[in-house]
Amino acid sequence: MATNKNQHFVPRVYLRRFTSRNDAQINLFNLDRRKLIRNAPVKKQCSGDYFYGQDPALEAAIQGLESGYGKAMRVLDAGIINFGAGHKTVFKLFWLFQHLRTEAAARRSMEMMEGLGDLAGADPQEFTANIKAAVRAGCVTFTDTMHQIDDLKFCLLKNKTPIPFITSDNPAVLTNKWRLDRNRSPGLSFGLGSAGMIALLPLRPDLLFVGYDGDVYHLPKRNGIAEIKNASDVTALNRHQFLQCHANIYTNDSISEENLIDVYAQIEPIRPVARHVTHYAVLASQADGYERYEVTTRDNILPGQTAMIHSQVIHPHPGAWPSQITIRANGSVYTNNTGAGYRRRSGTTGASQHQWVRERP
Repeated sequence: MATNKNQHFVPRVYLRRFTSRNDAQINLFNLDRRKLIRNAPVKKQCSGDYFYGQDPALEAAIQGLESGYGKAMRVLDAGIINFGAGHKTVFKLFWLFQHLRTEAAARRSMEMMEGLGDLAGADPQEFTANIKAAVRAGCVTFTDTMHQIDDLKFCLLKNKTPIPFITSDNPAVLTNKWRLDRNRSPGLSFGLGSAGMIALLPLRPDLLFVGYDGDVYHLPKRNGIAEIKNASDVTALNRHQFLQCHANIYTNDSISEENLIDVYAQIEPIRPVARHVTHYAVLASQADGYERYEVTTRDNILPGQTAMIHSQVIHPHPGAWPSQITIRANGSVYTNNTGAGYRRRSGTTGASQHQWVRERP
Protein backbone atom coordinates (compact mmCIF):
# COMPACT_ATOMS: atom_id res chain seq x y z
CA MET A 1 0.00 0.00 0.00
CA ALA A 2 1.17 3.55 -0.75
CA THR A 3 2.60 5.29 2.31
CA ASN A 4 1.14 8.74 1.55
CA LYS A 5 -2.62 9.08 1.62
CA ASN A 6 -2.72 12.73 0.44
CA GLN A 7 -1.23 12.57 -3.08
CA HIS A 8 -0.66 15.67 -5.23
CA PHE A 9 -1.23 15.76 -8.99
CA VAL A 10 0.65 19.08 -9.00
CA PRO A 11 3.40 18.44 -6.44
CA ARG A 12 4.31 20.73 -3.57
CA VAL A 13 7.93 20.76 -4.75
CA TYR A 14 6.63 22.50 -7.89
CA LEU A 15 4.16 24.89 -6.23
CA ARG A 16 6.73 25.92 -3.60
CA ARG A 17 8.32 28.48 -5.94
CA PHE A 18 4.97 30.29 -6.20
CA THR A 19 4.23 30.46 -2.48
CA SER A 20 3.78 33.69 -0.56
CA ARG A 21 6.18 34.45 2.29
CA ASN A 22 6.80 30.81 3.16
CA ASP A 23 6.44 27.33 1.72
CA ALA A 24 3.15 26.63 3.50
CA GLN A 25 0.82 29.18 1.88
CA ILE A 26 -0.03 30.26 -1.66
CA ASN A 27 -2.30 32.81 -3.33
CA LEU A 28 -4.90 31.33 -5.66
CA PHE A 29 -7.32 32.95 -8.09
CA ASN A 30 -10.47 30.87 -8.43
CA LEU A 31 -12.06 31.19 -11.87
CA ASP A 32 -15.63 30.46 -10.80
CA ARG A 33 -15.56 33.01 -8.00
CA ARG A 34 -13.32 35.50 -9.85
CA LYS A 35 -11.61 36.08 -6.56
CA LEU A 36 -8.03 36.06 -5.30
CA ILE A 37 -7.77 33.96 -2.14
CA ARG A 38 -4.62 34.86 -0.26
CA ASN A 39 -2.49 32.53 1.85
CA ALA A 40 -4.34 29.28 1.12
CA PRO A 41 -2.65 26.13 2.49
CA VAL A 42 -0.37 24.58 -0.14
CA LYS A 43 -0.85 21.07 1.20
CA LYS A 44 -4.55 21.17 0.24
CA GLN A 45 -3.94 22.26 -3.36
CA CYS A 46 -4.12 19.88 -6.33
CA SER A 47 -4.38 16.73 -4.25
CA GLY A 48 -6.69 13.91 -3.26
CA ASP A 49 -6.72 10.81 -1.10
CA TYR A 50 -4.73 8.12 -2.92
CA PHE A 51 -5.03 10.09 -6.16
CA TYR A 52 -2.75 7.55 -7.91
CA GLY A 53 -4.23 4.61 -6.08
CA GLN A 54 -2.32 2.54 -3.55
CA ASP A 55 0.51 1.14 -5.68
CA PRO A 56 3.78 1.69 -3.74
CA ALA A 57 5.92 1.13 -6.88
CA LEU A 58 4.10 3.89 -8.76
CA GLU A 59 4.33 6.19 -5.76
CA ALA A 60 8.08 5.56 -5.50
CA ALA A 61 8.58 6.30 -9.21
CA ILE A 62 6.67 9.57 -8.91
CA GLN A 63 8.65 10.59 -5.85
CA GLY A 64 11.89 9.89 -7.72
CA LEU A 65 10.88 12.17 -10.59
CA GLU A 66 9.78 14.92 -8.21
CA SER A 67 13.01 14.60 -6.23
CA GLY A 68 15.03 15.11 -9.41
CA TYR A 69 12.97 18.18 -10.21
CA GLY A 70 13.56 19.58 -6.71
CA LYS A 71 17.33 19.11 -6.99
CA ALA A 72 17.44 20.81 -10.40
CA MET A 73 15.41 23.73 -9.10
CA ARG A 74 17.73 24.20 -6.12
CA VAL A 75 20.63 24.57 -8.55
CA LEU A 76 18.72 27.21 -10.50
CA ASP A 77 17.68 28.94 -7.28
CA ALA A 78 21.33 29.24 -6.36
CA GLY A 79 22.01 31.19 -9.57
CA ILE A 80 21.64 30.30 -13.24
CA ILE A 81 24.97 29.76 -14.97
CA ASN A 82 24.11 27.49 -17.87
CA PHE A 83 21.04 25.50 -18.88
CA GLY A 84 22.80 22.25 -19.74
CA ALA A 85 21.75 18.81 -20.93
CA GLY A 86 21.12 17.49 -17.43
CA HIS A 87 18.61 20.22 -16.58
CA LYS A 88 16.94 19.86 -19.95
CA THR A 89 16.34 16.15 -19.37
CA VAL A 90 14.92 16.69 -15.88
CA PHE A 91 12.52 19.44 -16.91
CA LYS A 92 11.55 17.68 -20.14
CA LEU A 93 10.51 14.54 -18.28
CA PHE A 94 8.80 16.52 -15.52
CA TRP A 95 6.83 18.53 -18.10
CA LEU A 96 5.64 15.37 -19.87
CA PHE A 97 4.68 13.59 -16.66
CA GLN A 98 2.87 16.67 -15.40
CA HIS A 99 1.05 17.01 -18.73
CA LEU A 100 -0.25 13.44 -18.43
CA ARG A 101 -1.10 13.16 -14.74
CA THR A 102 -3.27 16.11 -13.67
CA GLU A 103 -6.95 15.91 -12.81
CA ALA A 104 -7.73 17.96 -15.93
CA ALA A 105 -5.88 15.44 -18.11
CA ALA A 106 -7.75 12.60 -16.43
CA ARG A 107 -11.09 14.31 -17.04
CA ARG A 108 -10.24 14.71 -20.74
CA SER A 109 -9.57 10.97 -20.95
CA MET A 110 -12.82 10.19 -19.16
CA GLU A 111 -14.83 12.37 -21.53
CA MET A 112 -13.37 10.52 -24.50
CA MET A 113 -14.12 7.15 -22.90
CA GLU A 114 -17.70 8.23 -22.30
CA GLY A 115 -18.05 8.96 -26.01
CA LEU A 116 -16.79 5.50 -26.90
CA GLY A 117 -19.08 3.90 -24.34
CA ASP A 118 -22.06 5.77 -25.71
CA LEU A 119 -21.37 4.52 -29.23
CA ALA A 120 -20.88 0.97 -28.01
CA GLY A 121 -24.15 1.10 -26.09
CA ALA A 122 -22.38 0.14 -22.89
CA ASP A 123 -23.53 0.92 -19.38
CA PRO A 124 -21.82 4.25 -18.54
CA GLN A 125 -20.87 2.95 -15.09
CA GLU A 126 -19.26 -0.09 -16.68
CA PHE A 127 -17.44 1.61 -19.53
CA THR A 128 -16.26 4.87 -17.99
CA ALA A 129 -13.03 4.90 -16.01
CA ASN A 130 -12.98 6.85 -12.79
CA ILE A 131 -10.63 9.74 -12.18
CA LYS A 132 -8.06 7.67 -10.30
CA ALA A 133 -7.96 4.98 -12.98
CA ALA A 134 -7.57 7.61 -15.69
CA VAL A 135 -4.70 9.25 -13.79
CA ARG A 136 -2.93 5.92 -13.35
CA ALA A 137 -3.35 5.24 -17.07
CA GLY A 138 -1.76 8.62 -17.80
CA CYS A 139 1.18 7.74 -15.56
CA VAL A 140 1.69 4.44 -17.39
CA THR A 141 1.50 6.23 -20.76
CA PHE A 142 4.47 8.35 -19.69
CA THR A 143 7.03 5.61 -20.32
CA ASP A 144 5.55 4.86 -23.75
CA THR A 145 5.59 8.47 -24.96
CA MET A 146 8.71 10.04 -23.42
CA HIS A 147 10.75 9.36 -26.56
CA GLN A 148 8.36 11.46 -28.66
CA ILE A 149 9.78 14.74 -27.37
CA ASP A 150 13.48 13.84 -27.46
CA ASP A 151 13.92 15.81 -30.69
CA LEU A 152 12.60 19.11 -29.32
CA LYS A 153 14.85 22.02 -28.42
CA PHE A 154 14.63 23.34 -24.87
CA CYS A 155 15.47 26.58 -23.12
CA LEU A 156 14.53 28.83 -20.21
CA LEU A 157 12.81 32.20 -20.46
CA LYS A 158 14.10 34.62 -17.83
CA ASN A 159 11.45 37.17 -16.84
CA LYS A 160 12.99 40.63 -16.32
CA THR A 161 9.66 42.46 -16.07
CA PRO A 162 7.58 43.43 -12.99
CA ILE A 163 4.77 41.08 -14.12
CA PRO A 164 5.42 37.57 -12.75
CA PHE A 165 4.75 34.27 -14.43
CA ILE A 166 1.72 32.53 -12.94
CA THR A 167 0.92 28.83 -12.76
CA SER A 168 -2.20 26.71 -12.28
CA ASP A 169 -3.71 23.35 -11.36
CA ASN A 170 -2.85 22.17 -14.89
CA PRO A 171 0.46 23.91 -15.56
CA ALA A 172 2.16 21.81 -18.27
CA VAL A 173 0.91 23.38 -21.51
CA LEU A 174 1.00 21.74 -24.94
CA THR A 175 0.29 24.22 -27.71
CA ASN A 176 1.23 24.93 -31.33
CA LYS A 177 1.69 28.47 -32.62
CA TRP A 178 2.25 27.38 -36.22
CA ARG A 179 -0.86 25.22 -36.41
CA LEU A 180 -3.13 27.64 -34.57
CA ASP A 181 -1.96 30.65 -36.57
CA ARG A 182 -1.90 29.08 -40.02
CA ASN A 183 -4.55 26.34 -39.75
CA ARG A 184 -2.73 23.97 -42.08
CA SER A 185 -4.71 20.91 -40.91
CA PRO A 186 -8.29 22.03 -40.26
CA GLY A 187 -10.34 19.43 -38.44
CA LEU A 188 -7.30 17.68 -36.97
CA SER A 189 -5.87 17.97 -33.48
CA PHE A 190 -2.18 18.12 -32.69
CA GLY A 191 -0.13 16.30 -30.10
CA LEU A 192 3.32 15.33 -28.85
CA GLY A 193 4.61 14.28 -32.27
CA SER A 194 3.13 17.13 -34.28
CA ALA A 195 5.16 19.63 -36.26
CA GLY A 196 5.21 22.99 -34.53
CA MET A 197 4.66 21.64 -31.00
CA ILE A 198 5.46 23.93 -28.07
CA ALA A 199 5.72 22.84 -24.41
CA LEU A 200 5.43 25.45 -21.64
CA LEU A 201 5.94 25.12 -17.90
CA PRO A 202 6.36 28.03 -15.46
CA LEU A 203 9.12 27.18 -12.96
CA ARG A 204 9.16 30.34 -10.85
CA PRO A 205 7.59 33.80 -11.14
CA ASP A 206 10.74 34.81 -13.04
CA LEU A 207 11.50 31.60 -14.95
CA LEU A 208 9.65 29.47 -17.53
CA PHE A 209 10.68 26.25 -19.29
CA VAL A 210 10.06 25.99 -23.04
CA GLY A 211 10.31 23.04 -25.42
CA TYR A 212 9.80 23.69 -29.12
CA ASP A 213 10.14 22.26 -32.61
CA GLY A 214 13.46 23.65 -33.81
CA ASP A 215 12.58 22.96 -37.46
CA VAL A 216 9.61 25.34 -37.23
CA TYR A 217 10.58 27.99 -34.66
CA HIS A 218 13.50 30.24 -33.92
CA LEU A 219 14.08 31.32 -30.32
CA PRO A 220 17.25 33.37 -29.80
CA LYS A 221 19.05 32.43 -26.58
CA ARG A 222 22.45 32.37 -24.92
CA ASN A 223 23.60 29.36 -22.92
CA GLY A 224 20.07 28.01 -23.13
CA ILE A 225 18.47 31.16 -21.67
CA ALA A 226 16.44 33.92 -23.34
CA GLU A 227 15.41 37.09 -21.55
CA ILE A 228 11.96 38.69 -21.57
CA LYS A 229 11.95 42.45 -21.06
CA ASN A 230 8.47 43.27 -22.36
CA ALA A 231 5.50 42.71 -20.01
CA SER A 232 3.24 41.89 -22.96
CA ASP A 233 5.33 38.77 -23.63
CA VAL A 234 4.84 37.62 -20.03
CA THR A 235 1.09 38.23 -20.30
CA ALA A 236 1.00 36.21 -23.55
CA LEU A 237 2.56 33.24 -21.74
CA ASN A 238 0.29 33.67 -18.69
CA ARG A 239 -2.77 33.49 -20.94
CA HIS A 240 -2.02 29.80 -21.53
CA GLN A 241 -2.46 29.06 -17.83
CA PHE A 242 -5.92 30.67 -17.87
CA LEU A 243 -6.82 28.75 -21.01
CA GLN A 244 -5.75 25.37 -19.70
CA CYS A 245 -6.38 25.40 -15.95
CA HIS A 246 -9.24 23.44 -14.42
CA ALA A 247 -10.25 25.75 -11.56
CA ASN A 248 -7.38 27.68 -9.98
CA ILE A 249 -4.53 30.01 -10.93
CA TYR A 250 -1.60 30.24 -8.51
CA THR A 251 0.53 33.34 -8.07
CA ASN A 252 2.90 35.05 -5.68
CA ASP A 253 2.27 38.36 -3.89
CA SER A 254 3.51 40.65 -6.65
CA ILE A 255 0.51 40.41 -8.97
CA SER A 256 -2.77 42.16 -8.25
CA GLU A 257 -6.28 40.76 -8.17
CA GLU A 258 -7.32 43.42 -10.71
CA ASN A 259 -4.65 42.22 -13.13
CA LEU A 260 -5.83 38.62 -12.83
CA ILE A 261 -9.46 39.61 -13.33
CA ASP A 262 -8.53 41.65 -16.40
CA VAL A 263 -6.58 38.80 -18.05
CA TYR A 264 -9.32 36.29 -17.26
CA ALA A 265 -11.97 38.61 -18.74
CA GLN A 266 -10.02 38.47 -22.03
CA ILE A 267 -9.58 34.70 -21.88
CA GLU A 268 -13.00 33.58 -20.65
CA PRO A 269 -14.79 33.99 -24.03
CA ILE A 270 -12.26 31.71 -25.75
CA ARG A 271 -11.96 29.04 -23.02
CA PRO A 272 -13.59 25.94 -24.53
CA VAL A 273 -16.66 24.64 -22.71
CA ALA A 274 -15.69 21.11 -23.78
CA ARG A 275 -12.09 20.01 -24.26
CA HIS A 276 -12.87 17.65 -27.10
CA VAL A 277 -15.50 17.05 -29.78
CA THR A 278 -16.56 13.61 -31.01
CA HIS A 279 -17.09 12.90 -34.72
CA TYR A 280 -18.97 9.83 -36.04
CA ALA A 281 -18.90 8.02 -39.38
CA VAL A 282 -20.75 4.93 -40.65
CA LEU A 283 -19.72 2.31 -43.18
CA ALA A 284 -21.19 3.33 -46.56
CA SER A 285 -19.62 0.85 -49.00
CA GLN A 286 -16.93 -1.78 -49.50
CA ALA A 287 -15.03 -2.49 -52.74
CA ASP A 288 -11.66 -3.93 -53.73
CA GLY A 289 -10.62 -4.39 -50.13
CA TYR A 290 -11.38 -0.79 -49.18
CA GLU A 291 -14.08 0.60 -46.92
CA ARG A 292 -15.71 4.00 -47.37
CA TYR A 293 -17.26 5.79 -44.40
CA GLU A 294 -19.62 8.75 -44.37
CA VAL A 295 -19.73 11.36 -41.62
CA THR A 296 -22.98 11.36 -39.65
CA THR A 297 -24.39 12.26 -36.25
CA ARG A 298 -24.65 10.03 -33.20
CA ASP A 299 -28.45 9.95 -33.44
CA ASN A 300 -28.35 8.61 -37.01
CA ILE A 301 -26.28 5.51 -36.18
CA LEU A 302 -28.49 2.43 -36.16
CA PRO A 303 -28.08 -0.49 -33.74
CA GLY A 304 -25.55 -2.98 -35.10
CA GLN A 305 -24.30 -0.59 -37.77
CA THR A 306 -20.55 -0.51 -38.37
CA ALA A 307 -19.29 2.88 -37.26
CA MET A 308 -16.12 4.80 -36.49
CA ILE A 309 -15.52 7.40 -33.81
CA HIS A 310 -12.94 10.19 -33.85
CA SER A 311 -12.29 12.32 -30.79
CA GLN A 312 -10.75 15.70 -31.59
CA VAL A 313 -9.04 17.64 -28.82
CA ILE A 314 -9.95 21.32 -28.78
CA HIS A 315 -6.92 23.63 -28.72
CA PRO A 316 -8.01 27.27 -28.35
CA HIS A 317 -5.91 30.09 -29.79
CA PRO A 318 -4.42 32.18 -26.96
CA GLY A 319 -4.88 35.42 -28.88
CA ALA A 320 -1.22 36.44 -28.43
CA TRP A 321 2.22 34.86 -28.50
CA PRO A 322 5.52 35.90 -26.93
CA SER A 323 7.69 37.78 -29.42
CA GLN A 324 10.67 35.54 -28.63
CA ILE A 325 9.15 32.59 -30.55
CA THR A 326 9.09 33.21 -34.31
CA ILE A 327 8.44 30.90 -37.27
CA ARG A 328 11.41 29.98 -39.45
CA ALA A 329 11.00 31.00 -43.08
CA ASN A 330 13.23 28.12 -44.17
CA GLY A 331 11.89 25.57 -41.68
CA SER A 332 10.53 22.08 -42.25
CA VAL A 333 7.30 20.19 -41.60
CA TYR A 334 6.33 16.80 -43.00
CA THR A 335 3.05 15.39 -44.30
CA ASN A 336 1.84 12.25 -46.05
CA ASN A 337 -1.59 13.77 -46.74
CA THR A 338 -3.39 11.45 -44.32
CA GLY A 339 -5.08 11.87 -40.97
CA ALA A 340 -1.64 11.71 -39.34
CA GLY A 341 -1.39 15.44 -39.98
CA TYR A 342 1.87 17.36 -40.06
CA ARG A 343 4.71 15.64 -38.20
CA ARG A 344 8.25 16.45 -37.19
CA ARG A 345 11.08 14.74 -39.04
CA SER A 346 11.57 12.24 -36.20
CA GLY A 347 8.01 11.00 -36.73
CA THR A 348 8.49 10.06 -40.38
CA THR A 349 10.88 7.14 -39.96
CA GLY A 350 8.31 4.40 -39.33
CA ALA A 351 6.72 2.20 -41.97
CA SER A 352 3.97 3.96 -43.95
CA GLN A 353 2.02 3.22 -47.11
CA HIS A 354 2.14 6.92 -47.93
CA GLN A 355 5.30 8.86 -48.69
CA TRP A 356 6.25 11.70 -46.38
CA VAL A 357 6.83 15.01 -48.12
CA ARG A 358 8.72 17.98 -46.71
CA GLU A 359 7.03 21.39 -46.79
CA ARG A 360 7.91 24.84 -45.54
CA PRO A 361 5.97 25.97 -42.45
